[in-house]
Amino acid sequence: MAAGTLYTYPENWRAFKAQIAAQYSGARLKVASSSPAFNFGQTNRTPAFLNNFPLGKVPAYQGDDGFCLFESNAIAHYLSNDALRGATPQASAQVLQWVSFADSEIIPPASAWVFPTLGIMQFNKQATEQAKEDIKKVLGVLNQHLNTRTFLVGERISLADITVVCSMLWLFKQVVEPSFRQPYQNVTRWFVTCVNQPQFKAVLGEVKLCEKMAQFDAKKFAEMQPKKEAPAKKEKSGKEAAKPQEKKEKKKEEKKPAPEEEEMDDCDAVLAAEPKAKDPFAHLPKSSFVMDEFKRKYSNEDTLTVALPHFWEHFDREGYSIWYGHYKYPEELTLTFKSCNLITGMFQRLDKLRKNAFASVILFGTNNDSSISGLWVFRGQELAFTLSEDWQIDYESYDWRKLDPDSEECKTMVKEYFAWEGEFKHVGKPFNQGKIFK
Repeated sequence: MAAGTLYTYPENWRAFKAQIAAQYSGARLKVASSSPAFNFGQTNRTPAFLNNFPLGKVPAYQGDDGFCLFESNAIAHYLSNDALRGATPQASAQVLQWVSFADSEIIPPASAWVFPTLGIMQFNKQATEQAKEDIKKVLGVLNQHLNTRTFLVGERISLADITVVCSMLWLFKQVVEPSFRQPYQNVTRWFVTCVNQPQFKAVLGEVKLCEKMAQFDAKKFAEMQPKKEAPAKKEKSGKEAAKPQEKKEKKKEEKKPAPEEEEMDDCDAVLAAEPKAKDPFAHLPKSSFVMDEFKRKYSNEDTLTVALPHFWEHFDREGYSIWYGHYKYPEELTLTFKSCNLITGMFQRLDKLRKNAFASVILFGTNNDSSISGLWVFRGQELAFTLSEDWQIDYESYDWRKLDPDSEECKTMVKEYFAWEGEFKHVGKPFNQGKIFK
């Protein structure tokens, strides 16, 4: 029987997976989430902690026998029993399927939608609307699967249910109001059934479903930003000796919210810190090409008669560049919906690039015989993905070629990829479906 300590901070949904699994399996799990046992932002930066967990992330698990694990899914798997992991090879694979589904299909759009309502991420209307659509697809898949099932795998709770419930916890608590979840009654029934199991309740407490969709709170977002020290600097005047002392006290007070910020999920904390990051395009001179204006034309007016002429009339050849990208591993592409998920996932991970880029990426062919390629327009003359580590997750899976805007090849490809119609002679497969990054 596993026995050990789980390092985390209070209310960490990633840690909940391991805690609930331990409730079912009987694993002896101590949770270190507050001082003096563990102080997130301090303890996890000490040499002793980093020696066992080099990334310094939580949740992290250390067994009484010295065995160490990081990554929440691995910890939850280790603390589970055979019934939770799947008693047969088939059931085990299905559990892994849903665990992966949660990570790739639920977490990205859920974060994009929920984080702004919690004040830890700037609101982006387009990203939020896309996230809502992605969540509808997720709920549709789950609803269909649960139409004839009580749980995701087999007849009992498994690690699949635990993982997916925890991944959707903030959705149901924060934004998925009754009217939004009404078409997905099987999912709501399943979710409520799970969170009311004694093992779930022991960790989550009472889970109250959202009654009204939470919205972005600009004031809350501003409060969580670390720019609060700036006002104190403005008041430097030598009026009285007491004034500087007051300013020092104010600075100390302003820094108090910082521990709260550190109590967030490590992923959340990174997102909250992103506004502080330097603009990767700040070194470039101002361009005459207004990307947003072109995007509005593309979204609202005819592509061939309005958007394309506007593009070429205003395109700044010095300030922007056009790139062709082709997915390197077409032999790995199977079902077309899975191939489309590759494109969608890449777009979601590039959200911060939207202001300075536009792309049309197309899936060609059919199931088990397809390819992915696209045309990208970037600010500057370099491949934009190299400007930020956050943008480098997917781009190495593509071969990239910079196009000459004045060449006939480029003009033909821009027309075909932007309009989603044409011969696409360089592909050799029929158009299946496309996605726009804007």
